[in-house]
Amino acid sequence: MTDSYRHKGLRRKLVDTVAGKGIKDQKILEALGKVPRHYFMDSGFVEFAYKDQAFPIGSGQTISQPYTVAFQTELLNVKKHDKILEVGTGSGYQCVILLELGAKVYTIERQRELYLKSRTLLTEMGYKPYFFYGDGYKGQANYAPFDKIIITAGAPEIPDELLKQLKIGGRMIIPVGGNKGQVMVTVDRIGEEEFKKTEHGFFAFVPMLKGKQ
Repeated sequence: MTDSYRHKGLRRKLVDTVAGKGIKDQKILEALGKVPRHYFMDSGFVEFAYKDQAFPIGSGQTISQPYTVAFQTELLNVKKHDKILEVGTGSGYQCVILLELGAKVYTIERQRELYLKSRTLLTEMGYKPYFFYGDGYKGQANYAPFDKIIITAGAPEIPDELLKQLKIGGRMIIPVGGNKGQVMVTVDRIGEEEFKKTEHGFFAFVPMLKGKQ
């Protein structure tokens, strides 16, 4: 895996683009500037790695647009040592950004090919999240409660099972909607049965699927 001066220069331009779209958290921008996005993409797409766009990664999934990764991460308000459940490992890129911010990440992926691929890549890069192959709708109850939960696929509704795994005082971010697009929603758990939901604009994600393949 090569991270050349050219790659680093393209990353700096990408960071400037993302900052220009309104991302203000310097730690997130630093993480985007540090993590080689081209490692997470098939070789045929390496030339596009530093464009602010989503791209296919196989199994009908995509690596999210860098701005979207930064936007979700900024809304999540990540603190060092936060225990975070990520639903949808995908390429592993979002997971690495969270790890760079000092979070302890539990990441779950239902597509076996992507699960194996991202686990291998992140291990080679020296990152150590907790990897799970399974149904994201069910989360990881054995490791709950979580300080934060991030869902990286469009869900038709907010899964009750995931709400139960969010600690009181914790926050979930989830794109909610159908195949034509989703609304980004933050869910803050105020009490045992009390949740505050806030909408943050329109996005487009691949759909969140039940079960595992």
